[in-house]
Amino acid sequence: MILTYKLKHNRDFSRELSLAKKVADYAIANRPISSKDVKHIGLKSMIANQILRKYSRSKTVKEAKSVNLGIPSQGVRVVGKEIQIPCLRLKLPILSSQKFEKINQIEIGKEYAFVSVSIKEPEKYHPTSVIGVDRNTNKHVLVASNIDTGKVLKLGKECQHVHLKYKHLRKELQAKGKFSLLKKIKHRESNIIKNINHQISKRLVEEAKDNNAIIVLEELKDIRKTTKCRRKQRYSLNSWSFCQLGDMIEYKSKKYGVPIAYIAPQYTSQRCSRCGHIEANNRKIKQFHCVKCGVVENADANAGFNIASLYQSGISRSGRLPPASLAGECQFTPREFASFACEIFAIKRKLIFE
Repeated sequence: MILTYKLKHNRDFSRELSLAKKVADYAIANRPISSKDVKHIGLKSMIANQILRKYSRSKTVKEAKSVNLGIPSQGVRVVGKEIQIPCLRLKLPILSSQKFEKINQIEIGKEYAFVSVSIKEPEKYHPTSVIGVDRNTNKHVLVASNIDTGKVLKLGKECQHVHLKYKHLRKELQAKGKFSLLKKIKHRESNIIKNINHQISKRLVEEAKDNNAIIVLEELKDIRKTTKCRRKQRYSLNSWSFCQLGDMIEYKSKKYGVPIAYIAPQYTSQRCSRCGHIEANNRKIKQFHCVKCGVVENADANAGFNIASLYQSGISRSGRLPPASLAGECQFTPREFASFACEIFAIKRKLIFE
């Protein structure tokens, strides 16, 4: 498993970075083979080779905008709790408590050093409980429901406020014609959301590890193409970073040995987690009210319990029916079997809440 750590180097590499930009521009224009072709620029051959490898071989890159100094593993030494880069006379501390097998490469930017390391993945434990995770466009970005304990974890409520703030800010700046300020804040919103997603994913993985649980997510591939939404909902759907959050949960699960699984998302929002009744009228915005059994609870928490119970019932990632050992000789449609699966776990849910 490869991880990248971000460290502040507190050095001025403006001269080296400007030379790196020249090497990248030369690589795009002339497609050189070795560092001998860019020797006249004056950059260290070890770093120049890394830049040439990145830009001269790429057929899609037409312009080099931000070029970092790349140092391969051969140019890096590890002495005690310190990383040494002799060609730049730079020393970096090892902040990670987790042991790594080797350093793959280091990229030096204007303020930060990005250290890429390979670590050994821990063995995944055998889970004794299931946490169903519902990802949303508004309110709480992530709601995790533990079907065995009944505990519900709600995270990421601030994401909606961030999106709305920058939506109105962009509208105001465009109306006033302040396009320079608009360009300045271009990536600010995405950076804030990325930081929140890191915190959410870490909290979820820690919760799963503490409860010896497996994390179950919905497979949301092509959700933007398949979802029907009103005009007011378009912005929240298009700014929804569900894929980024899913990737973070996945790699952090690997890092800590937490098992993870996926299920098909059909009817998880319309199904009652108590009685298994499926109907569109059950869902009222963020409130779930089952028209059959009358149970009322948070719609996202209900969806999380459904995701967990569907995983336990054996529905696969592709949404196909489970093997004959689970489904028996009867031939159910996916909707019928999903309803049947929830009825199996209705007794467990009643014991938890009653």
